[in-house]
Amino acid sequence: MKVLRVVRNVFLLIMALCLCVVGALLFMGWNMYTQALEAMPLDQRVKQIQAQESYTSFEELPDTYVDAVIAAEDHRFYDHNGIDLIAIGRAVVNDIKAMSFVEGGSTITQQLAKNLFFSQEKELTRKVAEVFMAFHLEANYSKEEILELYVNSIYFGNGCYDVASASRSYFGVEPEQMDENQCTLLAGIPNAPSVYDLTINPDLAAQRQRQVVDMMVKYEYLTTDEAIDIVPAA
Repeated sequence: MKVLRVVRNVFLLIMALCLCVVGALLFMGWNMYTQALEAMPLDQRVKQIQAQESYTSFEELPDTYVDAVIAAEDHRFYDHNGIDLIAIGRAVVNDIKAMSFVEGGSTITQQLAKNLFFSQEKELTRKVAEVFMAFHLEANYSKEEILELYVNSIYFGNGCYDVASASRSYFGVEPEQMDENQCTLLAGIPNAPSVYDLTINPDLAAQRQRQVVDMMVKYEYLTTDEAIDIVPAA
């Protein structure tokens, strides 16, 4: 009985410590989130992005590019409210296995929140603030507006910080003029822009494109035959 009592007390102590840590993270994350909005309200930050000379509207994005981005980055984009609990759970398991931050589990909305307000460092407090900001974004903007802002605020390598700059730099065309091959190629670059930069590592970029197309087939944006037409099987 004494042993059971000790085990129970240790378990309760561990649970209490975990709750304290979670509570502290939520408190610090909330503070970071509110401070970010105090420094610059969300609508003002969004207007800054929309005022960019190279800003591209959702209507100007090819359907294939939109589908490729969603398949590659956040295939449950239209089903969640800012965070994907399934992806987060998978990321936590993989991070624990690796004993480091190897996978973020971030949705497109979370990535947009990070790009608009926070640093790129993998820090728990920032991740919590990012979640609060993602909820705020989802409450104020449509999915199409969020995706539009996302592709206008991510890095594509080669000094390109939006989809228009990237399509012009890599292909010499406007976003709406991209063909299916270019759409799927460009959609894969932001996952690791320094690695998939077409001017530096075209072969790696092509490998990433194959992954993107495979995911589009997996999530039923493309048939197998359509995928082969875009990227012929090796």
